[in-house]
Amino acid sequence: MAGRETVRSRQPASARPALQVVRASRERAPRRDRVAENRTSLLMLLVPASLLTIVGLVMVLSAGSISAVEGYGTSFWYFERQSIYAVVGILGLVITSRLSHGIWQKLAVPMLVAVVPLMLLTFHSSAGTSLYGASRWINAGPITIQPSEFAKIALIAVTATVLSTKWRKLGDVRQLALPLAPIVVVVAGIVIMQRDLGTTVILCGTVFLMLFAAGVRGRHLTVVGLAGLLATALLIFGESYRRTRFLDAFVHPWTDPKGAGYQLVQGLIALGSGGWLGVGLGASRQKWDYLPNAHSDFIFAIIGEELGLIGALAVLALFAVLLCAGIRIAVRAPDTFGRLLAAGITSWIGLQTIENLGAVTGLLPITGVPLPLVSFGGTALVVTLAGIGILASIARAGVASTSRPGASRGASAARRVRA
Repeated sequence: MAGRETVRSRQPASARPALQVVRASRERAPRRDRVAENRTSLLMLLVPASLLTIVGLVMVLSAGSISAVEGYGTSFWYFERQSIYAVVGILGLVITSRLSHGIWQKLAVPMLVAVVPLMLLTFHSSAGTSLYGASRWINAGPITIQPSEFAKIALIAVTATVLSTKWRKLGDVRQLALPLAPIVVVVAGIVIMQRDLGTTVILCGTVFLMLFAAGVRGRHLTVVGLAGLLATALLIFGESYRRTRFLDAFVHPWTDPKGAGYQLVQGLIALGSGGWLGVGLGASRQKWDYLPNAHSDFIFAIIGEELGLIGALAVLALFAVLLCAGIRIAVRAPDTFGRLLAAGITSWIGLQTIENLGAVTGLLPITGVPLPLVSFGGTALVVTLAGIGILASIARAGVASTSRPGASRGASAARRVRA
């Protein structure tokens, strides 16, 4: 036993998984303190998620009222649909939070097998719906479904399953690439065919961050990262509409403020018009057909205009607390699969938030992804709330495992065996 401890102590921290390094430093804390920390993480997760959902409902009503009247004859059309999706999403959150997170390891492959045909169905002329040149949606009677949103959870669950199963073989490139690489290529390839580069970046970026959290070697991550950047550049400059959106709408929006750069320019005008305290809730001028997609992709611009810098910073603070809770839950998860699953969900929500806010503020190209929990979008809201429910389930499992007498000793012994 002494020899084993000596070998383990000489292992460099850089060779161990990132989440496990942080977790090891927490094991020295008293068990009562760890229980309190886990419960704090659960509150840090659910309170910001609830507040962001409420803010989203209010801002969808405000930002979408004009376009709703023009398109559907009532200013409450977007709000009513978003409210229904919010109720469904909350039910999903309650259900997933009550399920053991281990069930997603069993459902990972079946979910992916079910999602891929749905994604392909978007290309069928009678079932799929195209908007702004993208084929991402399926008509299902009175509702519209975006299968790529379900693909996010399915791909995260599959990746966590593969990485936790091959935990001791992550240094072997062949073991790491199979079967994970073909799965990512297939899912990302279908999304690219749907002309949805933003979601593709989120999917691939989430897998990359999960590889980092699992402790994959730095040189392998460097190769994967460089390959991803090269592929993104080829996709951007290989299509004329993406090239135009990148060069004219992102790099030089003010050279064509009434054409390619129109949406970004109007979004920046909305943000700049808010000042410190905003023009007042419901008093936005940009939502009067000046800013396209004011209730969906660019809703943060309306938040900045109506609620000002203070309101925008409050929304950013809620996202920061939510993501911090996700990281805490991942660090304190009771098992390897739970840690990777929590890391994947947190990475997905964080990347999508950064991608949306970067597009609205002109720091990143416009990709058309919604702001999680806030933008109008039924499938996105339901799936995001379900993902938060999975995080809550992992947090509850962490509380239960820490509360059991001897749980800390058992976990430490299990880690020594794995080492």
